[in-house]
Amino acid sequence: MFSRAVGFEKLFREDENYRYFLQKLQEHVLPVCSIWAYCLLPNHFHLLIEIHEEPVLRQAFEKAKKNKTYQEEILPDFIMERFSNFLNSYTKAFNKRYRRKGSLFLDYIRRVEIERDSQFSNCIFYIHKNPVHHGLIKSIETWKWSSYQSILFHSDDFIEKEKVIDWYGGKEGFIEYHAQPIPLKVLDEP
Repeated sequence: MFSRAVGFEKLFREDENYRYFLQKLQEHVLPVCSIWAYCLLPNHFHLLIEIHEEPVLRQAFEKAKKNKTYQEEILPDFIMERFSNFLNSYTKAFNKRYRRKGSLFLDYIRRVEIERDSQFSNCIFYIHKNPVHHGLIKSIETWKWSSYQSILFHSDDFIEKEKVIDWYGGKEGFIEYHAQPIPLKVLDEP
């Protein structure tokens, strides 16, 4: 999952913005999905998520929509509503803080379904390598707004840390996979 700021806007101007974004992510999105990896960059973000099974989604729906009748066919709309509420709540706070108006994010969230094991491994690496790829830092482990450090050092309780480490066969496998060369690119490219 990927989204970016409109135009040349920055999503995050200071550390407090990053922290607030992660707080809102947990508040709105964790009821409907697990988060395997994330990376927040000045003008965009990446998430690797896994949508919960139907019984968990039903509980989340009933908790959020106390006066509505649950129907399985409306779950996709309910899930996207959670993401919409997340981005809208962040935008409202950001706009208020910086005295700006209007949209902060593009109108869509780009999604890619993971279909193969190799795609899953590559996706986590892709997410973590983004700050290096865009020339913001020289090595993955130094970017503080990604799940890389969280996974290795057990911070950020909302990440599926143990599952990610197990996926790569342990910490050494995780670190080794992330040691691949990373081509550089200009930050403002899509």
